[in-house]
Amino acid sequence: MINILEEIYYGNWRPDESIKSIDPNYKSINRKISSCMESFKKNLSETEFEQIEELFDLAGQSSAMHTAAAFVHGFRKGALLMIEVFNEE
Repeated sequence: MINILEEIYYGNWRPDESIKSIDPNYKSINRKISSCMESFKKNLSETEFEQIEELFDLAGQSSAMHTAAAFVHGFRKGALLMIEVFNEE
């Protein structure tokens, strides 16, 4: 069994890297995104395509921030739940 506290201490605990969607549409959607990007690359000027790439990068950063906030929120709610469970009153 992996000791999570040691993993955190050594900087090896990266929950965002181990999350994989189980939604059956996940792979299909990512293939469509890749297909769209290839189409943009072929049909847009280099400057326009760079703008699309920048948009995707910004959307990715925003999504990562939201995911981190959701993780913190869920972790806090879980900790509060444990406090309530172990509260003797």
